[in-house]
Amino acid sequence: MDDLRIDGERLWARLMALAQCGATPAGGVNRQALSAEEIASWRVMLDWAQACGLEPSTDAAGNLFIALPGVDREAPPVLAGSHLDSQPGGGRFDGVYGVAAALEVLVTLVERGVRPPVDLVAVAWMNEEGSRFAPGMMGSEAFAGVRDLASIRATRDADGVSVADALDALHAAFPALRRRPLGFPVAAYVEAHIEQGPLLEAQGRVIGVVEGIQGKKTFDVVIDGERGHAGTLAMADRRDALEAFSRIASALYAEVGGHDAQVKFTIGRLQVEPNAPSVVPERVTLRIDLRHPDNAVLDALGARLTALCAQHAAPCEARVTPLVDAPSNGFDAALQHAIADAAERIGHSHMPILSAAGHDARHLAPLCPSAMIFIPCRGGVSHAEHEWAEPAHVTAGADVLLQVLLPYAMPDEGMTR
Repeated sequence: MDDLRIDGERLWARLMALAQCGATPAGGVNRQALSAEEIASWRVMLDWAQACGLEPSTDAAGNLFIALPGVDREAPPVLAGSHLDSQPGGGRFDGVYGVAAALEVLVTLVERGVRPPVDLVAVAWMNEEGSRFAPGMMGSEAFAGVRDLASIRATRDADGVSVADALDALHAAFPALRRRPLGFPVAAYVEAHIEQGPLLEAQGRVIGVVEGIQGKKTFDVVIDGERGHAGTLAMADRRDALEAFSRIASALYAEVGGHDAQVKFTIGRLQVEPNAPSVVPERVTLRIDLRHPDNAVLDALGARLTALCAQHAAPCEARVTPLVDAPSNGFDAALQHAIADAAERIGHSHMPILSAAGHDARHLAPLCPSAMIFIPCRGGVSHAEHEWAEPAHVTAGADVLLQVLLPYAMPDEGMTR
């Protein structure tokens, strides 16, 4: 069945149609988690699924499942997918490509009259990005039991809207959609995604065989000082939270960000209070994103980060709250081999690659054999409106996904993983 291919033109057209759900004037996408725009993307996905007899469902965490029914409906299904939500000024491919590619694989199998032994399911995980509700990957974490659903539902966005209210609104928009139990057994999981980095393009390779995902820690830091009059309070008497931040940030960039060439250190969100021109700032709140492929180094840098905040805060005080602690993980060796073999058989260049960005596959890997397929993105750009993937690469990644899933769909063809 090496000659079986997806319809690349249909997949591209569907990606462009989904890009209209939250389209921005600059050609990007603003389709944040549990928003009206994401609900619109669900409607589009459900229309396509139901038109060819696929079975949609959801769960208490707002994950969307679209199943090609198998012979044994009670057996653990095989999942493939990613996420539909985007950053506020995101692109047309991040996340949504993996969902659309998985759906295209299922539609291709329906057109060939395939009934697999077990369900094959395209999945869109809720709130991978974490741009509206932080931290992200809420759907896959709830599914995997990493985070409690009650704590997820209690999270609020910048406008004070809770996940509970937004999630209830999502479910209310689809009252007839069948509910699955949260966290059912899974036989395998494969996620296709744009690389979000420059390596594949630089090496001239079409397919990335993802070996694993580098570790990530995130922190909220609150620096508390004291408000004062900018014109009357002597410099020596000030407890200026912004001044303390400048010392802390300088130390963190030097010692944590400068630790080695593999570390990724980012201060990605900053809030100053009262943020008035003639008032000494009394509070600075910041979000830190720290990543490294070596878990021992990541842990040491996380501890050093906390110590540096305390060391450089005086006369203010700094409170560091860990948010995400996701160690580096590897992917299933047999599935990695299947991806490389599929790319080789259908004529696409490939290379092993480590994911620098986090993905929902991180949380499926402890549950079942899991893997990821990368395709290039222009200039390595992602989380930006000019994010782009070439149509030929979009098709290539989905064709590889199809070939990797075929042994689960048609085992009688004699193919093995």
